Amino acid sequence: MKLHYQQGHFLLVATMIVVLATTLVVSNSASQPPFACDASDPLTKSFTFCRRELPIRKRAKDIVSRLTLLDKVTQLVSDAPAIPQLGIPAYQWWSEALHGVADGGRGVFFNGSIRAATSFPQVILTAASFDSHMWFRIGQAIGKEARAMYNSGQATGLTFWAPNINIFRDPRWGRGQETPGEDPLVTGEYAVSYVRGLQGDSFEGGSKLIRDGNLQASACCKHFTAYDLEQWHNVSRFVFDAHVSAQDLADTYQPPFRSCIQQGRASGIMCAYNQVNGVPNCADYNLLTNVVRKKWGFNGYITSDCDAVQVLLNYQNYTEFPEEAAAIVLKAGLDMDCGTTVEDFACFAVERKKLQEAEIDRALINLFAIRIRLGLFNGDPSKLLYGDIGASQVCSPEHQALALEAARDGMVLLKNVRKLLPLPRSQLDHMSVAVIGPNADSFETVLGNYHGPPCNSISSLQALQNYVKTQIRYLQGCNGVSCSAATIEDAVKIAKEADYVVLIMGLGLTQEREGLDRVDLVLPGQQQALITSVARAAKNPVVLVLICGGPVDVSFAKRNAKIGSIIWAGYPGEAGGAALAQIIFGDHNPGGRLPMTWYPNSFTRLPMTNMRLRANHAKGYPGRTYRFYQGKKVFEFGHGLSYSVYSYTFISVSLNKLHLPSSRHASVSGMGSQVCERMKFTAIIGVENRGEMAGKHPILLYVKRENVTVGGSPIKQLVGFEAVSLKANERSHVQFVLSPCEHFSYADEDGTMVVEEGAYFLLVGDQEYPINVVAS
Repeated sequence: MKLHYQQGHFLLVATMIVVLATTLVVSNSASQPPFACDASDPLTKSFTFCRRELPIRKRAKDIVSRLTLLDKVTQLVSDAPAIPQLGIPAYQWWSEALHGVADGGRGVFFNGSIRAATSFPQVILTAASFDSHMWFRIGQAIGKEARAMYNSGQATGLTFWAPNINIFRDPRWGRGQETPGEDPLVTGEYAVSYVRGLQGDSFEGGSKLIRDGNLQASACCKHFTAYDLEQWHNVSRFVFDAHVSAQDLADTYQPPFRSCIQQGRASGIMCAYNQVNGVPNCADYNLLTNVVRKKWGFNGYITSDCDAVQVLLNYQNYTEFPEEAAAIVLKAGLDMDCGTTVEDFACFAVERKKLQEAEIDRALINLFAIRIRLGLFNGDPSKLLYGDIGASQVCSPEHQALALEAARDGMVLLKNVRKLLPLPRSQLDHMSVAVIGPNADSFETVLGNYHGPPCNSISSLQALQNYVKTQIRYLQGCNGVSCSAATIEDAVKIAKEADYVVLIMGLGLTQEREGLDRVDLVLPGQQQALITSVARAAKNPVVLVLICGGPVDVSFAKRNAKIGSIIWAGYPGEAGGAALAQIIFGDHNPGGRLPMTWYPNSFTRLPMTNMRLRANHAKGYPGRTYRFYQGKKVFEFGHGLSYSVYSYTFISVSLNKLHLPSSRHASVSGMGSQVCERMKFTAIIGVENRGEMAGKHPILLYVKRENVTVGGSPIKQLVGFEAVSLKANERSHVQFVLSPCEHFSYADEDGTMVVEEGAYFLLVGDQEYPINVVAS
């Protein structure tokens, strides 16, 4: 919706100029990507911004200096029009690449020689691998496919609004599937790995290409900040005012974004719809300028979520007039409005003295600097860095193999009584299998949200049929994932006749997605009745597969002896069906571990709007996430079984007593970076695969305190993780470098990171190692 306001002639003139500009620009051919500074055009030789040897920001300033105010405001939006007098083509900022190049934005088109892109597992499942190298490789693959789309003339932008690194605070959140889970360390590490991969950096970061300002594609970490609610009762994300303590902001909500900026060097940040403590995120000078740019050193562009500026005006009533909304967000540090409010009213704000033109210039310099870093002002892209990335690298065998690997490594074996799985390969010739469930033969559900057309797709049913070619029977069992009607009698009949039953159930985008939170944590409709009836009738214990993003209360299945195995398969992407079949029949040893707590359905008594993480016993509040939650769990964060058994030992720890430099309650900032560096120590963990199958196993290292202060430090917190591949009976070891200033600290009530004296323990599996922290 476009706002209308009496603002003289500005809007009419600006609209006419945009139309004229679009008409005058000679577009490139369909196979030619759009670019500026064409060496064959004599006009470009006079433009300073076309001189590649000059600093990027100087070139960006030169562009801005050549624009009128009316030109400028048209560039403050996601669909920036062409500037024909400068030979600058139109640019579309909004493209999506959450777990593969997607068709959700407006900057990528699957209507040319490239008709599909690799669809990796939804992020929550990829996170379950706890493999940062894999996360990097996925980001790298997506970045290459994005650049290939542009080089093939099927993209009008190279800025991709991913990853989503909000904390999965409440299990009902419809977009939790898009995130790496509930732990700030995991979420931050995922952000760093994905961003480095997509933008063309090295895994370790700081490659010369990035230092020199070259981007393969641009990543944008979102949604800043404390955004994790779509619609709860009458509270929508557009009106939600998240009341967040300085303590929770400091040690949970903000760290992933800090990591994304400082370690990942992301080139984009998106501010969220919601307010935090009474101020809209996109209008918060403290957040966007003081924290992001000044404190964290961000060097990129800040965009609003789409129509967020209009939201703060029309839904939150934060300003009275639209020109005030345009002014306040630009003065706060916003660079671009994915919407029309800023474009429509920025000129009027300047005319009314509510906004200085210098604020518009600041924003535009940031925006044009990104386009220059992407190589879009360096002439013909086919002759430049990344110019050789073409259509053959989209849906390449390497990328499709990576999608399969990611799906296999992420799936979590939640239960496996009496080693029901893997099913015996030796019986395949005469084995009969019944496959039942609304997600068994689905191609769409397994992709999750924010996906593009996949390279290939195989349903779980088809993949299982590749193993059991003749004696397999299938029944959908429900009239859809919502399962408002179920054919239980038919399901029971085929279950009785089969040697083994695989139930493929769960959720879909009709239960959880952007704009839709769940109201409970149970399986929809009659799914539970179908599962229990089939399990009761089956000859052998059944296999239950859950296709879903958020956690489900399957306590009934966990307790039921006739349900022998449970697999959480997330939304596993284009290769998910094949990955699941390989796990069920033992061609892959599962090793995924849950990146979020699975709560009982009773948890939904808590308001989604309560942002507090720490427990409050006086008010009967159990807390949130494994770091603070003190209630019953269905499955814990980090839970995950394997077909092997792994054991751990602390081989060596370089200290067992840590001396604080001064008080018993030392602030990290007060100790300073040099002291923090000297306090670092190493822990070497031995791990052994004591099973008969090779496997990939994530080692999770935690720190806990002997005495946890109520309202203070976490019950325990993850301080390191590493995925290790081991053959049967093989041993290995992993070294972790621990920084007490980072890993032993927590935020006090003022949001100051502190380290307290006391007894601490390093935890891995069932092993503990004591560390005493004492004041000097």
